[in-house]
This record gives sequence, structure tokens and C-alpha cells, in this order.
Amino acid sequence: MRPHPLRRSHLLWTSSLLACAVLLGCSPSPRAPAPPPASLPAPTAPEARPVDPGVPVPVDARARSWDDYRLRAARRIVAANAGGIYLDTPPDVLLAIPVLAIDLNADGSVRRIEVLRYPGQARETTQVAIEAVRRAAPFGSVAHLPRPWRITETFLFRDDRRFKPRTLD
Repeated sequence: MRPHPLRRSHLLWTSSLLACAVLLGCSPSPRAPAPPPASLPAPTAPEARPVDPGVPVPVDARARSWDDYRLRAARRIVAANAGGIYLDTPPDVLLAIPVLAIDLNADGSVRRIEVLRYPGQARETTQVAIEAVRRAAPFGSVAHLPRPWRITETFLFRDDRRFKPRTLD
């Protein structure tokens, strides 16, 4: 004989609730929050440097895929722009989020940069992002990767006008 449909749904609900309670009991206990820093210096704008295409940042070996290439390019942008970046977690509210499409030549040099998204405020951050890409170029050969030779990078700018490539987030 089959149990009544209401009784069966009650049993399923109760067993699901019990399983959730067991799983919650297995989670690690929360850690105490870290103490706040003693004092934070006033934020300063990153140092504006002229675009220098000859930055001695080493180019890694060949990337195996476009995802790998994008990751290496983002790391190279960070290395070439150390004074204007941050690597910690981005704030919930960002100052600006420009998005660039970077067309590459076979040797990894920049052929063209197209702005896919201008930020609503602090539009000058778009130029900062473009200059950061130019400072980091060339990114390494793309001749072995399928065409089109284009990468897209989103720049996450904080209020102090320091940025982080979203690929590294």
C-alpha cells in the first residue's frame, strides 16, 4: 500500500531539512575579523608616467589558449604598471570600469585599441587604461593562436584611481 501523498511530501521535506542541518554543522567556524589598520594614509593618485613601449618586462613562453594568453597579458599589464595597480579584492562600488578590445599583430604588439565601454564618470580612466596596455606591450606571439588576434580586458578602478585587470579577479 502506498503512503498518502501529503505524508510522502512531509517525509521528503523533513529529510531534506535534516540533511541541510547536518551539512551546516560540518562547515568551518567563522574566523574573527582582522583588526583594522592603525592608520591609513590618504589616497594619492597613481604617478602619471609617459608611455614607454620599451618596458623590460619579460615575455613568457607561448600561451596554449586564448584564456592562458589573456591571463599572461593581464599579469604583464600589472608588472608594467606597478605604481598604478592594486591586487586586493575590488570594492563593492568602483569609480570606473572601462572595457578595452586590444587587436594584436602576430608578434603580440598592439595594432589597435578600441574602447568597448566608457565609464559614466571619471572618463579619464579610459586613457589611463589605454596607456597601461601600451606600456605593457608587446604581449608575446599570437601567431600560433586562432584568429582574430584580439583580447578584451576590463579595468576595475577604485576611488584612488588605481586599477586591477578583471582577468586577475
